[in-house]
Amino acid sequence: MPGRARSDQLFAEALNYIPGGVNSPVRAFRAVGGQPFFVDRARGAHVFDVDGNDLVDYVGTWGPAILGHAHPKIIKAVQDAAALGTSFGIPNPFEVEMAKRICGLVASVKKVRMCNSGTEACMSAIRLARGFTNREKIIKFDGCYHGHSDSLLVKAGSGALTFGNPDSAGVPSAFTQHTIVLPFNDPDAVKAAFAANPGQIAGIILEPIPGNAGVYLPLPGYLEFLREITATNGALLIFDEVMTGFRVALGGAQELFGITPDLTCFGKIIGGGLPVGAFGGRTDIMDCLAPLGPVYQAGTLSGNPLAMAAGITALEEIEAANAHSLLEALGARLEAGMKSAAESAGVPVQFNRCGSMFCGFFTERPVHCLADAMLSDRERFGKYFHGMLNEGVYFAPSQFEAGFISTAHSESDINQTIEASERVLRRL
Repeated sequence: MPGRARSDQLFAEALNYIPGGVNSPVRAFRAVGGQPFFVDRARGAHVFDVDGNDLVDYVGTWGPAILGHAHPKIIKAVQDAAALGTSFGIPNPFEVEMAKRICGLVASVKKVRMCNSGTEACMSAIRLARGFTNREKIIKFDGCYHGHSDSLLVKAGSGALTFGNPDSAGVPSAFTQHTIVLPFNDPDAVKAAFAANPGQIAGIILEPIPGNAGVYLPLPGYLEFLREITATNGALLIFDEVMTGFRVALGGAQELFGITPDLTCFGKIIGGGLPVGAFGGRTDIMDCLAPLGPVYQAGTLSGNPLAMAAGITALEEIEAANAHSLLEALGARLEAGMKSAAESAGVPVQFNRCGSMFCGFFTERPVHCLADAMLSDRERFGKYFHGMLNEGVYFAPSQFEAGFISTAHSESDINQTIEASERVLRRL
């Protein structure tokens, strides 16, 4: 990317004070090589770095910016809320309005508890599932990421019925001994896990559309199967919709696929770009939370008025603007163009998309699970990433992350991306 002197200077300085120079690992560009750039400001579908470079942005602060950056109504909502106080630690009206909106938009959610991140939402939902069922074991799927709480940082690939090992230093094996890791889109593995652990599985947690190993979709009937087998075995079905919630449909992936989970985790869009998380579901389950029940969960900044004001405004605008029709049209245009560019360049690419979420894998075979995704040519992706960056287009700096389209992306942005992609692919 041309003109990076200021970014390079800031990164060198950051290395002295921040581990790896970044506050979240993927930002370090380790997966693609090189050094990260630093953003000065963002507006609409574009970010502008400290060296003055203008980039079409498909990261969208990793999902929340469904309306684009610095949406004027969201900015005003935050300013108005901040003028009244940035935090209270006391109930405020925004919390009630947000809870009513979530319950009104997501049919499976009858009550909801606000928290401060997707990690916290998933951690709390699992604790609640264990407390409600009085069982200890949880099933998760390789390629589905549910935050960095200890019991969920588990390696995949250890076999359908074996317990996972910690995927991070500092996580004792005992913390993950009750986490069963299975391949996504494999019903037989799930059946075998329930057969091997009768009456012990509290629930299944999954991203209904995995977006943290790239993007791939559930095969037809798979989510219906998970709903049936959990209900039959007295276990809970937990949808992690931190990424898909309000993005793939107003009611999330569960509306899109017609599935009713017992619990759902939210984040990203409901904060309008500010830190936020939430989890909700059936009344009888949610009423097990303190102060009504024995499952403890708390947070000083939960229901923060700035985050609630921003998120309420974001949800209002998404609904009022019929955003999902526009996002589907933009997504379809990008998908068709990117596939055509790859075909024209003679480069094998699998382009997976659901609405405004997408990912391209450099492989000849379809991608339905993490094992498929791992076949992607990561070296080629790194070259592609930097090539697109030099063309003024910013994708996530990892093969295994989702891309996001916003309502602020224009047809011109999409066309620029497609044309740049063909040029870069021809040079690979």
